[in-house]
Formats: sequence, C-alpha cells, structure tokens
Amino acid sequence: MTLHQHFIEIAKKYGGKLAFIDRSAEKRITYSKALIASLLLAEEFKKYEKGFTGIMVPTSAGCALAVLGVLMSGRTPVMINYSTGAAENAEYAQKKCDFKTIITSRKLVEKISCRQVEGMVFLEDIMETLSPIRKIMAALKSKLPAAVLRKLVHEGSDDDNVVILFTSGSEKAPKAVELSHRNIIANVESISERYGLCHQDSFLANLPYFHVFGLTGNLWAPLYHGMTIVSYANPLDYKTICEIVRQERPNLMVGTPSFFWGYVRKSEPGDFASVRLALCGADKCPDALREEFLKKHKMPLFEAYGTTETSPGISGNSAEFNRPGSVGRPFVNVRVRIENYETGEECAVGEAGKILVKGDLVMKGYLGDFEETYLHMRSGWYDTGDMGEVDKDGYLWHVGRLKRFVKIGGEMVSLVRVENVLEKFLPEDVLCCVVELPDALKGAKIIAAVTSKVDEQAILRKMAEHLPAIALPRQFYVMADFPKMGSGKIDFRTITEMVRLAFPRENAKVVNKGKEPRRPA
Repeated sequence: MTLHQHFIEIAKKYGGKLAFIDRSAEKRITYSKALIASLLLAEEFKKYEKGFTGIMVPTSAGCALAVLGVLMSGRTPVMINYSTGAAENAEYAQKKCDFKTIITSRKLVEKISCRQVEGMVFLEDIMETLSPIRKIMAALKSKLPAAVLRKLVHEGSDDDNVVILFTSGSEKAPKAVELSHRNIIANVESISERYGLCHQDSFLANLPYFHVFGLTGNLWAPLYHGMTIVSYANPLDYKTICEIVRQERPNLMVGTPSFFWGYVRKSEPGDFASVRLALCGADKCPDALREEFLKKHKMPLFEAYGTTETSPGISGNSAEFNRPGSVGRPFVNVRVRIENYETGEECAVGEAGKILVKGDLVMKGYLGDFEETYLHMRSGWYDTGDMGEVDKDGYLWHVGRLKRFVKIGGEMVSLVRVENVLEKFLPEDVLCCVVELPDALKGAKIIAAVTSKVDEQAILRKMAEHLPAIALPRQFYVMADFPKMGSGKIDFRTITEMVRLAFPRENAKVVNKGKEPRRPA
C-alpha cells in the first residue's frame, strides 16, 4: 500500500482524533477534516501538469495536506528548500526535475522576500476558490468506506516515487534523490520497532519537510501510526518551541545538535517532562550537549545516524541499547557493511572503513544522474561516503565523511576526530569546525575555525595529550557564527571557502609550488 492510501485508512480509523495542532497558524485539525482537505486539494492539483509538483511551504498542517493532495492527484512532490536562496532553489528544482508548478504560500514568499518564480501557485488563493458546494461534496466523499475512497484517488505502487528530495549541497551541487513509498515505509517500520512508536504518541514537528529527517520523522512516521502532530514552522525560535512542548506535551521529538543546543539554553527544567524520546541526528552529537541535556532535563539525548539516500534512518541508540558516542545499532532489516576504502574488502570488528548500507530503505537513485547513481550504488549496496566502524557489540561508530579525512605527511587524519578533541577544551558556547588547507611541505594543514577568540596555546597543549602532532591545528580562525543549512547542519562547504579566502597566501604558495620561473625566449 502507498503512503497516501495508508493515510486514508488511518484517517477513517481515527476520524475524531486531532491529526494536527498547528501552532504557527493556531489551527487544530482532526483526521476527518484532514482527509476532506486532502481530497479537495487532490482535485485542485489535477488541473496542473502531470509528473512532478514542487512544494515550498513551511512545516505546518498546510504543507502536510499539500503533500497528501499532490500524491492523491497522481503527482510526485518535489520538496524545495526555502531557508536560503528560495527562488534560486525553486528554479534549480524546476530545471532538474522538469516541472513548472510550485505550490507555495504567499505569506512565506513575503516573509522571506522571495521574488515570484514562474509557476508559483499560492495555497491562500487555492483555498479562496473552493466553493461551498465543492467542500460539501468532498465531505460527503470522505464518508465513503476506505476501500471505496482508495479507488477514487490515485492508487499507485509502493515502488513509485513518493518524493524528490535534494541533498544538502554542503559539499557539491545538490542531487535529486528519488525515494519510493517502499523506502519510507520500510524506514518508518524499522524505526517504530526500535522506539515503540504507536498511535498513542504525539510528535513535535519543527524540522523542515524539505529535509529527509523532517519528512520521515515529523510527517510520515506520525501519520503512519495515527499520532497527533504538533507543528511549528521555525526551528530556530527556541524559546517558543520550549513553551509549545510544555503546553502541548508531545512525547516524541527529533532535532539536530544545533537545534538541541538552542532548546537546552532557552528551556527551563520541566519543559520537556512529557518527552519520552529525544533523538538527535543529521550531525554528530557533542558529548557536552548530551551532558547538558541530561543535567537540565534528567533525560538522555539519543544519537541516531542516517542519510537522505536511506530515507533516512540507518542506526540509532535507544533506552534499551545506548552507547553514547556511537550512533547506535543498525535498525531492524538494515544491513551495514564496513569496507576498506582502498581494497574494497570487508573490515574486521573495530576497523574503520567506508559505511555501506543495504535494505528497502535505500533510494531508487539520483534523478537524471546515472553516473552519480552508479558511483554510489553497487549490487544494492549504497556507499554513504561516510567512514565508520562496528564494535564487538554491534554498535556503529561514525568517524566522519571520507572527504573529511586528510593525508598529512603520509598519514590519514580524521578532521572529525580533531573536532571531537578540540570541543572538549573550548569554553562553553564556543563552536568549532576543522578544515584543511593545502600545505607546501606536508600536502595539507589543519585550520580550526571557532566562534570566539580562545587561548590557542593552552588548548593546543591539552590537545597534544590526545592527538599526534600532525593532527593539531596549525592556526585558529575566528568567525562570529557558523553558516548552517536549512536543516540545521553546519555548512562545511561555505566555512571551508571562507577559511581559504582568509588565508590566500598559503594557498597561492601551493598552487605555484614546483613551477619553474619562465625564462626569456
């Protein structure tokens, strides 16, 4: 069964229950009303071209219903990042996926000062054109048995695309990831098995739906079980989110480390008393954050690991099996292989290598990009591009992107490991990001970007007790703040570019190294 078909079953089963508590729009919508709205939107979206339909709407009941409506109309939603460069992202998506129509919100476009892109259709305008007769007809249709209703909307196959999501673009131009109904359903079911998700839960939804962590965790997982979704569009409004959790009492929440730092600092003891599961992902979870969260709220912050291409959940810690610092054990029906990055052979227990993943959670491929798909997919195995190891108890330890390893003096150095050591000796509230620069003598050198001036020599002396000399930062670079992606992940690509611009002479020396001066003819 496809996800929108399953939603019909759920909506009929839990009709009078709240599906959405939308704290941005201050609306409370039952499953019955959500079904009516999605049926109305499905009929409206049939007016537009077949194939793909863009959606650029903040996390809300409106966005969720638009996704359902698009799927019920037989189209595939393409989720567009509106957090930075919204117009450019919209046009990139249109070109990459070859479509025109973008469902968006006039309120959003005005708020973020986004220029209008050809093909934009505003939800506010759509709702104004819905006549009372059409609403009555949709309400009557919604009363039909689920089996009949499912025949009246697009049925589809579980192998059909359920969404097109774009990779973060933190390292290169975003790729269009094709995720099927089977991919998302497999992931929801494996995550549900680990964390005991059920219809009695309620989920705080504050992550953007254009990011896979938000789409699966904050939309499909709760809808799949018939939970109540407590949504709020701005994950950076830390104080308001803490107040919403205290008032609405959701018992599930997920987020990135940067978001959880905000919640810890803006919350009061007791704000998260209703929460039974707080799951941190998308970036490595610092030890200091786990410790602060436990100290203030008397509850653990569990770290999980995933990628856009795996729908996303690969592994996660839980109350039953928790090893802080690791990213937990692989979820049920998820196979993980650690492969030597040079020989391709499977690594021994405790030996670091490339992380490969296999199972129904793995994407269909990158849309219109056979070369990238071929590079990352082999015999059903997805090459994450991440490095990690599995310990004797089956816990997966993520040690960074392969691209975040650098060869210095013939030795491979993990920039993530350097960050992990550095952050232990930084003052509270100071963030760090370690990048590499070319070096004329050793091939590369390490620069530590930090968000405040620090006692560099004292920190280096402490780091030297845990790292070899070649892994110590050669210089520190102070930035007022770190640029982040819309998902909350640190934008390593931009930080690296900023650091390289700050040290142009060092780069120039390497570029010119080995070039003999031109002799006159």
